[in-house]
Amino acid sequence: MSNSSKYKSALEKYNINLNDAEIKKEVDLLIKTKVVENDTIDVKKALFSFIDLTTLNSTDNDESVMKFTEKVNRFDSEFADLKNVAAICVYPNFAQVVKDTLEVENVNIACVSGGFPSSQTFIEVKIAETAMAIMEGADEIDIVISVGHFLNENYEEMCDEIEELKNTCKDKHLKVILETGALQTSSNIKKASILSMYSGADFIKTSTGKQQPAATPEAALVMCQAIKEYYDITGNKIGFKPAGGINTVNDALIYYTIVKEILGEEWLTNKLFRIGTSRLANLLLSEIRGEEVKFF
Repeated sequence: MSNSSKYKSALEKYNINLNDAEIKKEVDLLIKTKVVENDTIDVKKALFSFIDLTTLNSTDNDESVMKFTEKVNRFDSEFADLKNVAAICVYPNFAQVVKDTLEVENVNIACVSGGFPSSQTFIEVKIAETAMAIMEGADEIDIVISVGHFLNENYEEMCDEIEELKNTCKDKHLKVILETGALQTSSNIKKASILSMYSGADFIKTSTGKQQPAATPEAALVMCQAIKEYYDITGNKIGFKPAGGINTVNDALIYYTIVKEILGEEWLTNKLFRIGTSRLANLLLSEIRGEEVKFF
């Protein structure tokens, strides 16, 4: 079987003809009926521990990333009753800075790679960048699919890239960003989710945060449904990460609710559920403490 037909055969096992209006109705009903029961301090504490604390600015430098990491070090002593964030996410050239500065256990180093955020560069460059990020200390790699290949139905090229980058990562987690705002339809998001998982993604992630719209509840629902169906067919558990535009605690509660309702409570762990954000950290801490907190 050629690679091209291999991917089409994989897609045929799934319902990929989705109705955007129906997806929106399903999301609206979930938000209306289920979010309120998750609006608790315990859920907010859990959400905090799911955060990939992220700095991806053109103004980042060694000193700013060092200070960013030192706050994560201090968190354990200043908030001893809370679990720390899941990971610190930076550009690859700062992996060594984070590694040299990070003192706390159970916080991973994540790096965006592979020509982030556009994914528009040579595969050789993507592989080299990923390998260097891991060599410098990255535990996790976040890459973006080749959206242009996907929209042109060149699934083989897109999937081969993911497979090559997963081979580069070996046992390190590979998070594959779909850039859902560029995919335009629920059916496309479902197809991109399935193809990414079949190609080696350990997580699928909504967005880079560099393109609008970024994460949406509708995209999250479709991606979680794809993860569930993939698990039912293959037995492999794939993680989910919304990122980009998560500005309020209620936004985070909506994503938590979608994961809980579609995938179940076994996905409510930072091994299978992450949230890419920085601004959310202080907002969650403020609600947990019952007073304004400006720690991060």
